[in-house]
Amino acid sequence: MDTKILINYSPLEIRVAILENNTLVEIYIERKKEYSLVGNIYKGKVLKILPGMQAAFVDIGLEKAGFLYVTDIFNAYDEYKLMLSDDIICDDIDELEQSFIDKPLHIEDILVEGQEVLVQIAKEPIGTKGARLTSHITIPGKYLVLLPTLYHIGISKKIYDEKERERLKTIIESIRGNEKYGVIARTASEGVSQEELLEDNNFLIKIWDEIKKRYENSGAPNLLYKDLNIVFRIIRDFYSADISEIIIDNKELFEKTKKFIDTYLPKFKDKLKYYNDPSESLFEKNNIEIEYSKLFNRKIWLKSGGYIIIDKTEALTSIDVNTGKFVGKRELEDTVLQTNIEAAKEIAYQLRLRNIGGLIVIDFIDMQKKEDREKLFKIFENELKNDRSKVHILKVSELGLVEMTRKRTQDDITVALSTTCPTCDGKGYIKSATSIWCEIFRKIIRDYSFYKEKKLIITVHPYIAEILMEEERDIIEALEKELKISIEIDSYRKFNLGELDRFEINIK
Repeated sequence: MDTKILINYSPLEIRVAILENNTLVEIYIERKKEYSLVGNIYKGKVLKILPGMQAAFVDIGLEKAGFLYVTDIFNAYDEYKLMLSDDIICDDIDELEQSFIDKPLHIEDILVEGQEVLVQIAKEPIGTKGARLTSHITIPGKYLVLLPTLYHIGISKKIYDEKERERLKTIIESIRGNEKYGVIARTASEGVSQEELLEDNNFLIKIWDEIKKRYENSGAPNLLYKDLNIVFRIIRDFYSADISEIIIDNKELFEKTKKFIDTYLPKFKDKLKYYNDPSESLFEKNNIEIEYSKLFNRKIWLKSGGYIIIDKTEALTSIDVNTGKFVGKRELEDTVLQTNIEAAKEIAYQLRLRNIGGLIVIDFIDMQKKEDREKLFKIFENELKNDRSKVHILKVSELGLVEMTRKRTQDDITVALSTTCPTCDGKGYIKSATSIWCEIFRKIIRDYSFYKEKKLIITVHPYIAEILMEEERDIIEALEKELKISIEIDSYRKFNLGELDRFEINIK
């Protein structure tokens, strides 16, 4: 698979696009004031113990306190999977899970308020929630990942050759000696000499020693270690022979990246290119801007004429599949199956592109045949294999529903790039002009004795005023006659978009 990394720089943000066979599959955005926090290591202070939740709030110097569960102190296998990219998680799962011993301890037996702790961010602060913390530290390098709090050796699941896996394990055991720390060999370590692995290991040990010194010599809260910026981090995590080009459209960033690659990833130096075409931007030339603009679309059309609807709620993301304009050529069951298969491929693509995480419920079109449901499941499961985030998917139910989870470490891209609508306050709808007029009507009836035989001036938003005068004029006239009042509609331009349903009734 041909993979390209395109990097677009502006003073306000850096955008990194991942293309596979010239198709945009992932996009990352880091704005000047919104750097990713995952991987940062802090000296924190315990603010509050929550025995009922077996967790503690920890002050790490951010706006919101971080959240540290008791399991993140004594059984952090899930956090290792969360902290590390999929290409560096070892596949020796049983051994790693067995290495954690469940201890019947409670959070109040381990931590006390005011205690200083060493923690790392496993999940970004999302919405109203603070960062998810873990006390088990991971420090990724060029070829290896250091696990200073765990005695374990793991090999990337993307290294398939058994001889190479054994070679790497032997080298790591030799390098580590009797030291009690863990190491995972990344995908990039395949074929790398013992000298290079030793150099990377020593580099990571130096970082860890520096972190410990800073911990001992600083107060809490305090940032002890910050992960690489988005460009270096993605180049490091996407290290693979599949990478054909890394293209950057900013000279200064290009030079910094060149130094980083020369130092850490010399095999990539011939793949780094500088883009300098003033007639057309890098993203426009590769059709990324078009796809980028579609990220906010709720409805996504399929080639056949069907479509999917993506809706995000507080608890989950729901995706609905519809046949739309597609009527098929043969039987209804064939039409439904074809639409569902096309939707499954598009959904797998959109989950990865938009970085949608958490609980996801997909409402496929109902299929009567069990073999059709099984076929759809296998196709969908296969499409999800290219996703770097861990996914768990349940079988298609008789109602056509699929429940799945996708590992989430930060907000999906549409949430990260948008804000709550000031007009509807995030509801997705506003009251109609008729509904507003009904409210006004009810108030006039309720206070009839006060308004009787008087002239009323009803002040509303100009948009509502126009609709009332054009569509509700006959009803207004009937009300004037029945209640023996006079009504004048007045538009007030200082009412903002968020006040479409606001009105005032005054007596003239």
